[in-house]
Amino acid sequence: METLRERKKQRTRDSLLRAAVELFTTRGYERTTVDDIAEAVDVSQRTFFRYFAGKEEAALALEALAVARFVAAVRERPAREAPLEALRQAVLEGWDSLHDVIESVVPVELYLRMYRVIESTPVLLAAHLRRNLETEDVLARLLADREGLDVDTDPRPRLAVAVFSGVMRVTERQWSTGEDFSLEAMRALTIAYLEQVGPALTENWRTH
Repeated sequence: METLRERKKQRTRDSLLRAAVELFTTRGYERTTVDDIAEAVDVSQRTFFRYFAGKEEAALALEALAVARFVAAVRERPAREAPLEALRQAVLEGWDSLHDVIESVVPVELYLRMYRVIESTPVLLAAHLRRNLETEDVLARLLADREGLDVDTDPRPRLAVAVFSGVMRVTERQWSTGEDFSLEAMRALTIAYLEQVGPALTENWRTH
């Protein structure tokens, strides 16, 4: 059971994160300082650094929550599912349960707006892609364990994750630059793109 002190610390972290995301999405990442975030919550800069290493970590914290939930969902998928199906079902389950993961900190709409900030801010996009590579390694090892494979000698887990991650990256990009910026649109786009993986990799594309 959480102690009163632990709950207070979590509330302070959530408040800082909420203030950071609100400022990033309204003022812009580059024009927001750590002092601005701390001031919005009426705490010191020193307090901010107790919870976040810097602005970048705060900007990517919500995404880290969603990714952690996704990895946990992959781990919980039934063993009978093929690797790509486990990834597919886990990501769809993740979109369905996003409200439970994110809403305790910020409205989902604000989380979605943060996507555009990340995509349009080079330093954040670079950090986001770097974190994606780290997640790919975690997923590859998880799939290898599920299938009883050695991830260092069998290329299939890394190949499956690379294909899946590539699809998700294309989906993110298309969604973040499109006109419909709703959660429903992202889920529909994810399904449509994942369903094209087999045909796109194995069928002939020629139309003449």
